[in-house]
Amino acid sequence: MVDSQYYLPNDIGIAALDCCEAFRLLSPRERMYAHHLSRAAWYGGLAVLLQTSPESANIFVLLQRIFRKQTPAQLEQVATAVGLSSEEYLAFLVYAAGLYANMGNYKSFGDTKFIPNLPKDKLKALVWASQAFQDQPGEMEALWNSCSCPLYSLEDRQKQLGLGDKGITTYFSGNCGLEDAELAQKFLDSQNLSAYNTRLFKRENGGKACYEVRLGSLLSFFDSAFTVKRGDYAPLMEKVSYYVQQAHAANDNQKKMLEEYRRSFTFGSIEAHKEGSRYWIKDKGPIVESYIGFIESYRDPFGSRGEFEGFVAVVNKAMSERFAKLVSSAEILLPELPWPRDFEKDIFLKPDFTSLDVLTFAGSGIPAGINIPNYDDIRQSEGFKNVSLGNVLAVAYATQKDKLTFLEEEDKDVYIKWKGPSFEVQVGLHELLGHGSGKLFVQDDKGKFNFDQSKVINPETGEQVSSWYRGSETWDSKFSTIASSYEECRAECVGLYLCLNQQVLSIFGHEGQDAEDVVYINWLNMVRAGLLGLEFYTPESKSWRQAHMQARFVILRVLLEAGEGLVGLEEMTGQDGRPDARITLDRSKIHTVGKNAIHRFLCKLQVFKSTADVEGGRALYDSYSAVSDGGSHNFLRLRETVLLRKEARKMFVQANTRINGDSVELVEYEGSAAGLIRSFIERFQEDAEQLEADLLELNKRDAPCWCC
Repeated sequence: MVDSQYYLPNDIGIAALDCCEAFRLLSPRERMYAHHLSRAAWYGGLAVLLQTSPESANIFVLLQRIFRKQTPAQLEQVATAVGLSSEEYLAFLVYAAGLYANMGNYKSFGDTKFIPNLPKDKLKALVWASQAFQDQPGEMEALWNSCSCPLYSLEDRQKQLGLGDKGITTYFSGNCGLEDAELAQKFLDSQNLSAYNTRLFKRENGGKACYEVRLGSLLSFFDSAFTVKRGDYAPLMEKVSYYVQQAHAANDNQKKMLEEYRRSFTFGSIEAHKEGSRYWIKDKGPIVESYIGFIESYRDPFGSRGEFEGFVAVVNKAMSERFAKLVSSAEILLPELPWPRDFEKDIFLKPDFTSLDVLTFAGSGIPAGINIPNYDDIRQSEGFKNVSLGNVLAVAYATQKDKLTFLEEEDKDVYIKWKGPSFEVQVGLHELLGHGSGKLFVQDDKGKFNFDQSKVINPETGEQVSSWYRGSETWDSKFSTIASSYEECRAECVGLYLCLNQQVLSIFGHEGQDAEDVVYINWLNMVRAGLLGLEFYTPESKSWRQAHMQARFVILRVLLEAGEGLVGLEEMTGQDGRPDARITLDRSKIHTVGKNAIHRFLCKLQVFKSTADVEGGRALYDSYSAVSDGGSHNFLRLRETVLLRKEARKMFVQANTRINGDSVELVEYEGSAAGLIRSFIERFQEDAEQLEADLLELNKRDAPCWCC
């Protein structure tokens, strides 16, 4: 039962991400701009292989070489000849598709390793019989030998991403632990350097620990003392810089944005990326929206380093009108939140909030919505943008009734009807008024405060605020390992709290009973997601592997604790005779018991965040994150039930663009494992051999660093 979480099932959902209509409406100039930025994103996205695991890049190259020589259909004949069943061959295709979709052999959502669901000797036989092996037997055998053991290994430490003995990470050398990460963070803070585009490598020199901080960039040079070395992922950053330069901007803000991005990828400068982000914020309402760089810190075990990500998308004007109305209402809605006015930003900087159809999303996975940039100082005083990814929402959260677990039968039809619309409301509130709300109290390097420390009262203590962020300290650097999940939890709570507002529901077109159903399903979906979140908890290390799912479990705990019959959770035996569970929500108590519980909890979350109270925030969050077999619910046993009945997360097949004469064409693929594989083979056709050689060389250079 437990081992099934380390395979991708053959019936996993694989859907084509439809952007045909959005692309059709672009002008020739806009298509060319989208093409070049897409190319930059895809090449940069390959850095994620090197950010994920020691073996990911080599597995990627192995698969690329096999499928460049033979299509999945051609290779199937070879597989049959060497004794693979049709199910085993499909398992291989699903594994390959999974590696491409996750940009590595660990799930982007949950950080669990996945391995091929067929015997190792059969996969080896297929590799040996492939045309790629026939053409280059020596190279292919060496490549197989370099990655085949970790490809299948499920040793405890290799089952999930983590730091030290808790898992695998390539953000740090294998001999680094939490104390090394903390020491490096202090050094980076002292030098006003961001950790976003760094990795940390430790070596011993005469019994003394020496650290090398690597910055992702094209150019390379050394600094002194705690060595800072530029040039990480250099061949990939060179490609990113080249294609960013090729993109012809539609206006001055885009032009300056791209210039700063290029400077960032060339010199490894986060300051340049921040400057580019400032121009990006000012670029209001572009038809082609994009963002690129070292962005989200979910997968750094310490919570400070960003994974490379790049997206290019086209605005959906009809849906964006709803979000524009939400933005216009923000100043009315923000005072509804449960913290005092002093804990809210001085001025709400109205952001762009658009619904986008994704053309390209390169990285380890595709979210439903985004609030960026992640730089606290920019978000606080200069602004941000929100995007909802409409064509992702359209396919990612579609649910079949027979696969809908842990709900009462009478809830299932209304859940299926309203899950999409309610999630649209939740995403909008989560991104705009969740991530976009709340103030951080800061004392800058010159001693100046952004709040009146003599007057602001902490509502939790009734006393003056006594802690704040100093100098270069940021939310991520202070709250480190819990920062991502804590912030997702805060944003989810804002969504739950404000979806009760009739004005919000009206903006999204919901009135009367329909509006009540949207509220009910939004809250029901959250408590169900809290139960499903147990899949992403590792009992052995007592750690969570996914920020959003930890957040939802915390919210489930808060609502269970509220009592008064608001949420029910019971274990039972299913119709199939196996363990099952049911979660229920009393809709008549959402506006009273539920709202009061979220009000109290949300206020605490914001106060700890605003005041940089790491000790208080961590104590609160860790207590609700704890998974045990004691108390009124045996969550460890429920976790086994969740694993037994889990459904694999969908994978997306994305289109390519290619230049044909003076125009750009959209190349689409079928929604299948074969289609996903083909999209990646055609994505890097022009320079495949050089690109594969670069990836192998980058991986070879780092290989000695992973042994602890």
